[in-house]
Amino acid sequence: MTDVFVVGGGPAGLAAAIAVTKHGLRAVVADSGEPPIDKACGEGLLPDSVEALARLGVQLSPNEGFAIRGIRFLHQGVCPRACFPPGRAGVGVRRTVLHDRLVAHAAACGVSLRWRTRVIAKEEGIFVDGDRIRARWIIGADGANSLVQRWSGLECRSRSRTRFGYRRHYRTAPWTDFVEVYWGPGTQAYVTPVGTIEVCVAVVSHDRRIRLNDALRTFPTLAARLRGAEPTSTERGGITRMLKLPHVCCRNVALIGDASGCVDAITGEGLGLAFQQALILADAIAGNDLCRYDTGHRRIVQRAFLMAEALLLLDAWPVLRQPVMEVFHRRPRLFGHCIAAHLGALTEAELIATTAKVGWHLLIS
Repeated sequence: MTDVFVVGGGPAGLAAAIAVTKHGLRAVVADSGEPPIDKACGEGLLPDSVEALARLGVQLSPNEGFAIRGIRFLHQGVCPRACFPPGRAGVGVRRTVLHDRLVAHAAACGVSLRWRTRVIAKEEGIFVDGDRIRARWIIGADGANSLVQRWSGLECRSRSRTRFGYRRHYRTAPWTDFVEVYWGPGTQAYVTPVGTIEVCVAVVSHDRRIRLNDALRTFPTLAARLRGAEPTSTERGGITRMLKLPHVCCRNVALIGDASGCVDAITGEGLGLAFQQALILADAIAGNDLCRYDTGHRRIVQRAFLMAEALLLLDAWPVLRQPVMEVFHRRPRLFGHCIAAHLGALTEAELIATTAKVGWHLLIS
C-alpha cells in the first residue's frame, strides 16, 4: 500500500515522486533499470527547467555542470545569438549526473525506490514482480511507449511526427557559453557545454540512417572544432516525436513526461516540461482533483508546441530559414524576445507584438 505509485524511474518519474512527498504523501518508484539511467539528449537545461528543478529542491553545484548564457544559431555564415533574460541562466549537465542527483534527492525525501523490477499491467491492476500494487494514485512516467498509457486507455491513436537523434561527448574545452544550434538540410546539430573540458554533441534528423559522423560532414565548422577531440562516450541514439494526447489523466491515473505526449527535441524543453508537470500534478493530487492537472498540463505544453512548430517550419523551408536567420542576426534584441517568449517570460500581448515584428522585418528585408 502506498499513496502514489510511479511507473518509471527516469527524471520525470523521480520529479513526480519528489513533488508529492512535499505534500506529505508516500511514494514508490519502480523501474526495470538501475541508476544512473542514460538517454540520448542534448543535455541542456533552459532557465525555466533549472527553476522548476530548484522548486523540487534540487540544486546543481557548479562542478556538476556548465552555466549557459543563451542560444546561438549558425546557418550559412550567419550567426544570430540571444542571451537569456537578465537574472536567468541555463545549465549543461550530463544526463547521468542529473539522474544521480534526482535519485539521491528522492531517497532523501523518503521515496521508496525499486530498481530492476518488472512492471506489468493486467485488467485487474498494476503488478510489480508478481505483486499487485495498491495505491491511491498511479503515475505513468514510463516514456513514449508507455505501458500505463495503454493500460489506462489514455493512448492516442493519431500518428506522431518522428525524427531521429544521436549523441556523443567529446573531451575539449567549451569555446562558448552558449548552446549552439547548427542548421543544415533536414538536420540540426546541437553543442552543449557540460563541463570545463567536455561538450555534448547531438544531431537530429528526418533521416533514420544518418549517424553523428555522417552529419558532422555537413557542418564543417563544427567538425573543425572537434578535430582531434577525444570521444568520452559511445554514440547513443534515440527518437524524438511531436505528439499531443487528448487527456493525460483518468480516474486515479496520470501521465507525465514523454508518456503524456512528446515535443520535438528542437525546443530543448523535454526535461523542463517534465519538471513543471511534476509540480502541478502533485498539487492536483494533494487537492484530490486530477482535472486540475489535465488543464495545467495543456497550458504548459502549449508554449513548447508553438515553438516546436515554428522551428520545424524553418527546418522544412530553407527558403524561409535564411531570411529569418538574417533578421535575427541584424536584430539580436528581437531574437532575444523570441527566446524570452519560449521561456514564458513575455505576456501574451508582448508575444503577439514580437511575432508581428518578426513578420514585418521579413517583409521589408
